[in-house]
Amino acid sequence: MPELPEVETVRRGLAPAMEGAEIVRLELRRGDLRFPFPLEFAASVAGRRIVSLSRRAKYLMIDLDNGMTVIAHLGMSGSFRIEADIAAVTPGGFHHPRSKNEAHDHVIFHLTRNGEQSRIVYNDPRRFGFMDIVVRSEMASHPFFRDLGPEPTGNALSAPDLAKRFAGKAQPLKSALLDQKMIAGLGNIYVCEALWRAHLSPLRASGTLVTKAGKPREKLVLLVASIREVIADAIAAGGSSLRDHIQTDGSLGYFQHSFSVYDQEGAACRTPGCSGTVERIVQAGRSTFYCATCQK
Repeated sequence: MPELPEVETVRRGLAPAMEGAEIVRLELRRGDLRFPFPLEFAASVAGRRIVSLSRRAKYLMIDLDNGMTVIAHLGMSGSFRIEADIAAVTPGGFHHPRSKNEAHDHVIFHLTRNGEQSRIVYNDPRRFGFMDIVVRSEMASHPFFRDLGPEPTGNALSAPDLAKRFAGKAQPLKSALLDQKMIAGLGNIYVCEALWRAHLSPLRASGTLVTKAGKPREKLVLLVASIREVIADAIAAGGSSLRDHIQTDGSLGYFQHSFSVYDQEGAACRTPGCSGTVERIVQAGRSTFYCATCQK
C-alpha cells in the first residue's frame, strides 16, 4: 500500500494541475471502489473551484471553495494521472501521457482553468482505494481522522510526546510505530528503515525507550530523528513506488534503490563496522527486515 511519502509525492504532482481549477464535471464510471461513492457525489462537486490540495497521514484531500473537502485514499494500487488538451498546453504546461490501462480508469475530474481543459484520472485495478466528501470544518472529528497521531513531518512529532505514548508499554517497537494512533502515516517500509537507522530492534518493547520519570531516552530521541529523516529522504526521492505505485507523471520513484533493510533479506548490513546480515521475520502477519547484530 502506498505510504505517506508516496501520497505526498502524488499531492505535489497534482497540485500545479488542480489548484485554482474549476471542476466542470466529475465522471464516475462505476458506483463504488472499496466503498460506494457518496450520494450525489458528482453533483456536489460540479462547478466548484479547487482551493488547495493537502494531505493527512495517507489521505489526499482536495479542498473546495464551498468548505467541502474530497478525501481520496489510494488503497493498494490507486494512482492519478494528468491529461491536458495538447492544443491548450503552453510551454511548461502540465501534460503527461497515459500510464495505466484505461479499463481501470474509474474516476475522472474534468477541469478548466484560464480556458484550458484538463482531466485528472484516477486509476485503480484492484479497487481498494476510496473517495468521500466531508465538511472541512468537521474533519477533525471524522472517523478517518479523529484518532490519528501526529504527522511524522511536522513539529508535533517529538521525543517527549512519543515518550508519553510509549510509557509502560510492552508492545514491540515495530507494531507500536505502525499504530496510526501513535504516529500518522507510517507504514511497514519506512518503519523498518527508521528502526535500522536508529539501531533499534523491531522486537524491543517500546516502553524501554522511556525513563521511569517518563522522559525519552537518547535512543528515542534518535528514533524520532530517524523517522523524520527517512520520510524526508523518501519524499525527496519521489516515493518508493513498490509494485503498482507510480507518480502522477507515470514515472517510477526511486527511493527503493536506497533501501537499507527493507526487502534486503540475506544482504550484508550497511551499518559501518557491522558484520551482520539482514534478516526477515514476521510480526503480526507482516514482514519485518532488520539486522539483529546492530539493532538492539
